[in-house]
Amino acid sequence: METDLLNILITFGIGMLPILEVRGAIPFAVGVLGMSPLAAYIWGVLGNIAIVAILLSLLDPVTKLLMKHSKFFNEWLSKLFDKTRHKHSHRFNELGAIFLISFVGIPLPITGAWTGSLIAFLFGIRFWPAFILISIGVLISGGLISLGFESITSIIDWMMNHQ
Repeated sequence: METDLLNILITFGIGMLPILEVRGAIPFAVGVLGMSPLAAYIWGVLGNIAIVAILLSLLDPVTKLLMKHSKFFNEWLSKLFDKTRHKHSHRFNELGAIFLISFVGIPLPITGAWTGSLIAFLFGIRFWPAFILISIGVLISGGLISLGFESITSIIDWMMNHQ
């Protein structure tokens, strides 16, 4: 029982980490910790979704605090927001929800819940719409990672048994 709880917490925690997210949590949980693919999916995805809620809740107040108390951050972040919104807002407005879900859902390096949360913040998407769209992307990404990992594992097992 203690091992199960520890494995759940490890998988949940890896799901929360930047860069690794579900891309790291699911394969690690199945391949190293020996969790079932379904359990790995559930706990990795839940960890990744939990960090989305934290990020979306903290990005605005932390940014405002930095801008209020630091001339450097005020200038730098103001330029970043203006440039990003001016340069990409037209395309983002055209694709909006589909872009955010796809961006988070396709498990490639630097795509995922962390970057999706930052994008949602930069474009001023309110908490609940951003949370829902990013969570859908995380669910998709977790599914793709699970299917891909299980497929590769099955192919390797088949090759090892048919030599």
